[in-house]
Parts: sequence; C-alpha cells; structure tokens
Amino acid sequence: IGTYLPTMFIVGIGVLLAQIVYQVVLTLSSKVEHKASPGEIDFSIETITAVLLGVRQIFSSLINSFIVAPLQSGEGGILSPHVKITALVLVVIGWIVNMDNPIYMLAFSTFKAPDSWKVSHDQIIQMMKNQDCFTDESIDFMKRLLERSGTGQSTAWPPGIVQCLEEGKETDRSIEASRKEAETVIFDIVESALKKAKCHPKEVDVLVINCSLFSPTPSLCAMVISKFGMRQDIQSFNLSGMGCGASLISVGLAKDMLQRRRFSGGKALVVSTEIITPNLYHGNERGFLLQNTLFRCGGAAIVLSNSWFDGRRAWYKLLHTVRVQSNSEEAYHCVYEAQDEGGKRGVKLSKEIVKVAGKCMEKNMTTIGPYVLPLSEQIPVATTIALRYSFKMLGNFLKMCGQEKLAAKLPNKKHYVPDFKRGIDHFCIHAGGRAVIDGIEKNMKLELFHTEPSRMALLNYGNTSSSSIWYEMEYIQETQKTNPLKKGHRIMQVAFGSGFKCTSGVWLKL
Repeated sequence: IGTYLPTMFIVGIGVLLAQIVYQVVLTLSSKVEHKASPGEIDFSIETITAVLLGVRQIFSSLINSFIVAPLQSGEGGILSPHVKITALVLVVIGWIVNMDNPIYMLAFSTFKAPDSWKVSHDQIIQMMKNQDCFTDESIDFMKRLLERSGTGQSTAWPPGIVQCLEEGKETDRSIEASRKEAETVIFDIVESALKKAKCHPKEVDVLVINCSLFSPTPSLCAMVISKFGMRQDIQSFNLSGMGCGASLISVGLAKDMLQRRRFSGGKALVVSTEIITPNLYHGNERGFLLQNTLFRCGGAAIVLSNSWFDGRRAWYKLLHTVRVQSNSEEAYHCVYEAQDEGGKRGVKLSKEIVKVAGKCMEKNMTTIGPYVLPLSEQIPVATTIALRYSFKMLGNFLKMCGQEKLAAKLPNKKHYVPDFKRGIDHFCIHAGGRAVIDGIEKNMKLELFHTEPSRMALLNYGNTSSSSIWYEMEYIQETQKTNPLKKGHRIMQVAFGSGFKCTSGVWLKL
C-alpha cells in the first residue's frame, strides 16, 4: 500500500482544501446578504472575492499560529472537527511516505546482439585456433570447458574477435574496436531503457556505469553524456574492477544518491556491461583459460526514480540491497587480473573460488534474511547462531581449564539453512556457470523453476558478467510459465564479484 500513499496524499490535500472552502462558504452565508434567489448560486465578483479572502485568512492564521491554533477546541478553534481529522490523517500519511523514501524501477532493457555477433561452440574453438597462440592441450581443455559450461550454440562475441573467422582477417583488439563494442552495447540499451521509462535524457540526475575490465579515457559515462546530450550538472560515476557483482553495487550507489534528493525527487540511470574485445587471454595457463570460454557480450540499463508520482507507473520497487565484502587474502586472490609466466594478461580464477563464494554468500544471506524471511524462519536461525556461539565459548573455557577431552565431546551444531522460498517468489542467481547454479540450488533447497531463469540466461546469452541478473529478471517478466510473475511477488537477485564480494537485492513487483 506504500506505493499508493503518495497518490492518496495528493487526493487528501484536495479534499482538505475543499473542506476549508466549504467551511468558509458556510461561515460567509450567515454573515453576507444574499442577492441570489433560493436554489440559485451567485458567482459574482463580490462572492468569489469573499470566499478567497476567507480561505486566505484561514491559511494565514494557520501559519501565524503554527500548530497550536488548529488544534484548539471549543470556540477558540479556527478549524471545524472534520477539517482537523482530515489534516491529521494527511500528516500521518505524509510522515509514512517520507519515512519510506522509496526507490522505484521505471524500466530496464537488455542488449540483444545482432546475428553477425553470434557464434556456436565449434566457431568459438575455431576462433581460438585462429589466434595462433594456443597449444593443442589448451584447445582441448577449452573444448571440454565449453561442453560443460551450460552455454548455448548462439551466444554473442564482439565483431573485433568474430572477424577472425573470415579468411584473411585477424582479431582486432584495439582501443578503437573496444570503444566500438562499448558504443554499440551501451547506446542501444540506454536508448531502449529511457524510451520504455518515458524519460528524456535531460531528466536524468545520476548516471552510474559499471564495467570491470575496460575503463577508457574519457570515461564511459562521458561517452553516454555526450551521445545523449545529458545535463551539465549530472552526477556521473564510472565503476571498474568490481566483477560480476557490480550491477547491484551500482544500484545501491544510485539509491544513495537519489535519497539525498528526498524532497525534490530525481531519476538515475544505471548501466551494467562488460567489454570482451580487449580481454581475450592469449596464454596457455589453465587458470586463465576459463574466461575465454564462459564470458559473452551483454549489457543492461535500468532507470530508477524516487519521485512519489512515479510509483503509479513503476515496474518494481526496491526493497533491500545488501553487499558483503570478504577481507581475507584467499578471497582477494581468487579472481585476480595478472600476467602469466609468458607475460600474457588475463583474469585468473582460483580453485578456492567455490569455497570463498559459499562463505561470502552465507554471510550475505544471514544479513538480508531478517528483512525478507518470516518470523518462523528467523527464530531457528537465531537459535542456531546462539547455540553455536555458546558451545564455542564453553569449549574455549574447558580447554583453558585443561578439559580438552570434554571440550571435544561438545556437539557441533550445524548451521540452519532457512527456507528463502517462504519470503521470496523468484530468484535471479548470477549465471556464472552451471556448477555455480547447481551449487546454490542445492544449498538453498530451491526448486527447478526457481533456477530456470539463471539456466536459460546462461544458455541463451552466456555469462554476461554483471548484467546477467537482468537477463534473468527479463526471462521471469516476459517468458517463464512454470512460475509466472504476479503483482506483489518479490524477486531476489544474487551476484558475486571479485574482491571477493556477494551482493543481493530484493524487488517488489508493482
């Protein structure tokens, strides 16, 4: 109901004004000589002027006496009881709306690559062979990775790399080719998102673009501002190096910036993408080769607003965002851009990434759980945490007293895994790979239809990095039949990023 409170507030103000005018007319009717015959209304200048003066007198009295006079009872009161009640209701509604400070999603759009960008698994392997830098063992390894990746036979690669399939052409990894990919992807999704949101570029107050591995000068934000002729006082932020979890970080930043405009309201444009052209690894170390088989072209643009009036036409309302950052050395190095022994640059994925991601996600879910889970699920979680802490402290005390054997007999209370399905209707799990989706489905005890959007996004588009969760939300919104989206449903997005971090966000369908 909070979505409709702003509208109710505006209607209430109209009712309040009508009641005040009505009260003035009644008061004047007993003091002013009537010139009209019974049953008729006199709209003379004198009558209208008298009513306006009476309304002005009431508002002047309200301002002069601040709050005390309107609340007086008896003969000294300015307002009648029904006007007081309406004013009180409006004050309560206004306070609730102000405390809510909502963030609405007006629209979002994802990049659909042209057919000339799409390649099959065999064509990907042929592109790798045409680089003339990979050994037969590396080619076989990438072929096995592709077969197990869960990606489909028509996913997008940038034209600068795809052109090497044509005879006589080499791969173009230049800055010009990289900019061309960025312009094609970003301009398309920004134009589409603004059109869906019915938002003119000059209405955008905040612009946030995240792209991990391509950060040119001038920035991608400057590129968009110049292309669409946005305002000169726009607040723009270009985020890099934050990995596949950066989109929800960008949404969180846009939310914080919009909420600084609590009373004036504003609009934010968030763009999430990854540029593949300059980031093809040309070495033979297996830890780096995964990036050549999993990542694909893609992008998403999201239009946000914190204006009360946009709640009526918004698609979704942002309920919560949570970001958990690991601080261990192991987590820091599990997704790491570096050079191999031959000096070839790439992103190395550690074997510890699954364990690190699991710990980080556990902390994230523990943080966001109280906001989305019913009390019946929160109580077992809190009880388990309390018991584990108690047994740990008791064990340490026994060891200090020399009772190691007794300490070893203390029960090891397992973590209680709450049923997030009781608080969330749809899940957008980052399409980082089939193993990632399988692991989260098992640990969170999700049904097949809960992970269907992630699997289909991986199949149809591959791992598009930070934008993958938006392809999944689009699938839920437009395609999924096994668990159709309905008004009032809650959607959770979960993504992982280098560093290592886990981000999550919950949206309410309006």
